Amino acid sequence: MIKEYQTVVSIAGPLMLVEGVEGVKYQELVRITLASGETRRGQVLEVDRDRALVQVFEGTSGIDVPETKVRFLARGITIGLSPDVLGRVFDGLGRPRDDGPEIIPDRTDDIYGAPINPYAREYPNQFIQTGVSSIDGLNTMVRGQKLPIFSGSGLPHNRLAAQVVRQAKVLGTGASFAVVFGAMGITFEEAEFFIRDFTESGAIERTVLFLNLADEPAIERIATPRSALTCAEYLAFEREMHVLVVLTDMTNYCEALREISAARKEIPGRRGFPGYLYTDLSSLYERCGRIKGKEGSITLMPVLTMPEDDKTHPIPDLTGYITEGQIILSRAMHRRGVAPPVDVLPSLSRLKDKGIGKGKTREDHADLFNQLYACYARGKEAEELEVILGEAALSEMDRLYLRFAREFEARYVSQGEQENRTIEATLDLGWELLAAFPRSELKRVRDEYLDKYHKPEGTGQKAEA
Repeated sequence: MIKEYQTVVSIAGPLMLVEGVEGVKYQELVRITLASGETRRGQVLEVDRDRALVQVFEGTSGIDVPETKVRFLARGITIGLSPDVLGRVFDGLGRPRDDGPEIIPDRTDDIYGAPINPYAREYPNQFIQTGVSSIDGLNTMVRGQKLPIFSGSGLPHNRLAAQVVRQAKVLGTGASFAVVFGAMGITFEEAEFFIRDFTESGAIERTVLFLNLADEPAIERIATPRSALTCAEYLAFEREMHVLVVLTDMTNYCEALREISAARKEIPGRRGFPGYLYTDLSSLYERCGRIKGKEGSITLMPVLTMPEDDKTHPIPDLTGYITEGQIILSRAMHRRGVAPPVDVLPSLSRLKDKGIGKGKTREDHADLFNQLYACYARGKEAEELEVILGEAALSEMDRLYLRFAREFEARYVSQGEQENRTIEATLDLGWELLAAFPRSELKRVRDEYLDKYHKPEGTGQKAEA
């Protein structure tokens, strides 16, 4: 029998302390009844013998301490799951917010799932085509990988995330593909942008959206990525689908974590974030991957805005330790009109070598990537030299590399939001740009690939493969 307690002793911010409780568990849901008859929801954050600390979802304003009744519901936050979740929009706790019917669940799962056991993991090795050249060609995403986007306030990370959601697909498999999109602390305008964009493009049919708005409770913000990942686990490991999970913005999630930590009077760590921030992020990120014997997989692309564009801030810093690379957006490139403004040189996909090559993308992919990267890096050095010493100080070859760097940004990194490039188109574009160089400068490509794909400018089209 579920007991009701009228033993609230104190309130501090969004937290309520209840004494004299029995059998209460961590993360248990709570129903709070005010003297007026109004009901609110909460969750147990901490249990100490007969005392329970409760986070109130809707806030504690207007609560009369002596008259308030608390009922512990003996269950955590759960979400109902079935194939009907595809094409639907939910709030952070898994309740419909698209005026559609309630989901009739095949199963109901607690959102606080466990990370995948490392022994049970299958190594990621299948290419995911996003249609974005700066990702597919240079920072390749592999099925089962964790590849975050590091952005800054005001940069078009949401547009890049929406483009990836519209265009992403796994090549060479018969399994169906789905996207789970979790948004935390976004504005109403941003929520409308995502819903409209996915609906107009038809991507909504294979997408599940979990949206938590900026004016909604912090505890719901913390539940949103867990609801999204629980849904992804069901689609991947029960329905054998390839699932891409996009979480934006992880900075809002971490700040909600800091808010709750401060209300609990915990000892702060770096920049006021709780000392367990790394552990908490790991418990989310490590829920993605591939499992031996399972056809489905979860690939994760978290998006985070770096405060003051600082890569050493705790959120991007700790995320970088856990994930397999990062795609960094540059404010300077954004000002120059490069869209998406992916900063190629510091960006990295640690698993790219596992997802490219013959039978996956094309046999020349690795060599082409290395050569493009080297030429672009030298071109950026020439650009710095030009700024310091002037164009007259550049050699003819320096000028060639400088022109290449500018052409590379304008044609390869830049592309329209609706432009979906196949991997073949991306690779061919790379060779087209390298045609500006004589063969003697392309030292990172094997002769057999130079013979097959490289044709210097002015010598006609390259030979057919």
